[in-house]
Amino acid sequence: MTSQAADGPETVVASRRSKITPEREQEFYDAVLQQIRECGYEALTMEGVATSTRCSKSTLYRQWKTKPQFVAAALRANRCPRFAGIDTGSLAGDLRAAARAAGDWSGRDTQLLQALGHAVMQDRELQEALRDALVEPEIAAVKEIIARAVDRGEIAADHPALEFIPAQLFGVVRVRPVLEGQYADAAYLTQFVEAVVLPALGLK
Repeated sequence: MTSQAADGPETVVASRRSKITPEREQEFYDAVLQQIRECGYEALTMEGVATSTRCSKSTLYRQWKTKPQFVAAALRANRCPRFAGIDTGSLAGDLRAAARAAGDWSGRDTQLLQALGHAVMQDRELQEALRDALVEPEIAAVKEIIARAVDRGEIAADHPALEFIPAQLFGVVRVRPVLEGQYADAAYLTQFVEAVVLPALGLK
């Protein structure tokens, strides 16, 4: 005799979800984010992802009920702290290393942020997923860099410029494409750190 739990909707969903391997799931996520970068969020469709990944549209709808859920899942699956592991032994060295790291991914992430801009403001789930994937990990890493510098005695914990470092780094990445039509690459961000961030902290 089949139990009620075995016939329940949660069991059916789990069974359906298990048919997709982690590698295949990542392929779907990569396709979603690439199409957003190329065409924008509004132009993204389940049909388009199904076509590009050679699967049925029903497969995607069984796994992710709506487009916002699909995109949110893709963002979280691609969560990758770019500043993790940076520890040169000095605050100035760490900030230079962070600038170079940010420059390496600024183009792809800026494209994604710009393409999601309006949709993120309208959908709370997307907004939270974006922060989880691209914002909070980097802010946490920068705060860790600062905390180590304070512990080493390089800089006072109450230095007034410390709280603005994340805003400075992320702000210039976002604003350069608007002001100059170019992404903030590693060279530009390193120059920014040398000319603006380090002097504000009294460092060389």
